[in-house]
Amino acid sequence: MLEGYRIEGRRAAEISASVENGVRSGGLAPGDALPPVRDLAADLGVNANTVASAYRALRERGVIETAGRRGSRIRERRAETAPREAIRVEVPEGGRDIASGNPDPRLLPPLHTALAAAAEAVSHRSTFYGGPSVDARLARTARALLDADGVPDGPLALTSGALDAIGLALSEQLHPGDAVAVEDPGWGSVLDLVPALGMRPVPVAVDDEGPRPEDVERALGEGASALVVTSRAQNPTGAAVSAERSRRLREVLASHPQTLLVEDDHGHGIVDAPLRPVVGTTDRWVLVRSTAKAYGPDLRLAVVTGDALTLDRMQRRQLLGPGWVSHLLQAAVRHLWETDALDVRSVARAYGERREALVRALAARGVAARGRTGMNVWVPVTDETGAVARLLQSGWGVAPGARFRVNSAPGVRLTVSELVMDDIEELAGAVAAALRPGEARRYE
Repeated sequence: MLEGYRIEGRRAAEISASVENGVRSGGLAPGDALPPVRDLAADLGVNANTVASAYRALRERGVIETAGRRGSRIRERRAETAPREAIRVEVPEGGRDIASGNPDPRLLPPLHTALAAAAEAVSHRSTFYGGPSVDARLARTARALLDADGVPDGPLALTSGALDAIGLALSEQLHPGDAVAVEDPGWGSVLDLVPALGMRPVPVAVDDEGPRPEDVERALGEGASALVVTSRAQNPTGAAVSAERSRRLREVLASHPQTLLVEDDHGHGIVDAPLRPVVGTTDRWVLVRSTAKAYGPDLRLAVVTGDALTLDRMQRRQLLGPGWVSHLLQAAVRHLWETDALDVRSVARAYGERREALVRALAARGVAARGRTGMNVWVPVTDETGAVARLLQSGWGVAPGARFRVNSAPGVRLTVSELVMDDIEELAGAVAAALRPGEARRYE
């Protein structure tokens, strides 16, 4: 049935396992067409419903995709076996890694006092099964911060980071096969998560003010059931939704009230750009505010608010997994917020000065770059692989844009959190030389 590889099995589980083994071994390559259901059923001597069930399971696991009359094909990328985080370079000893996207450790608040206070608080109030999942004091503080930013009122939940919340929202409100509009370029983990849930990512172009309204209108008009938006410090471009862009996006979404809108505010605490919420126009919406960038990636907590039905479904599903976010972590975050342990203005200023200095230095060398907020700078390139390799040879490890793209133009991401101001000119010269190798001496 397939040149070089034979699908085998009598039961649906055996057939789907055979296809997955073919993908894993290389016998089935991305883009390979699978036999029509009836043809494969006849070849294996099984009922067509058995093959259909196998194909359905493969779609739900993100192994294959079905495109109407064109039939079923192996997906171009399987999130479970080839996560975009694996598309990285090994930085040689003595090199500088500006690809990781980690916050600057020097800008993170010390956690020992908060953790000690949390341990003391929890020791007087043990947490048991069936108790409240959200600390009441934390909820009040979180709600006050959301109110100050103009986020619509709604119930609160906590998850283990932003990706956990996004995954719960999509999986509880959508179904395998549904289309999800995603920023392009966008956060690689979301680009992997969508197909891992058996859903189809639909790219939406992004400029410095966020998702382009005409692209959102197109995606929703083509049947996308959900839209994922990054409020500010967008990964990888640094885009931030402006007041005008928020207004235009809300106008588009008002014509598609059944759309699930997921807004990711991971930049809270590290940027000085105001939040311009897009949520609240559609019947189904979620806003996620995580603590990882401001307080450290190991502090796995995100505050989630949204419409009552979506939040209820997310919390019910959470009970069948982790149950709740540790009350010890909740108390630590609450202590950090209540004591103003993070100087938000200083942190935002530090990242902003580095980012803006790098964009200016690149512009002075004729290199266009984007980076409006946050800790990332995006550099469009024509030869992505070559640029990454040449930068690595000069001692700089950068993130290849393939990690962040669905259908957008190639590029590389630079993370300024690993830089000090003295590095800016050196890095800008290296980037210019990497993009124009014949002119390298000009930047020495």
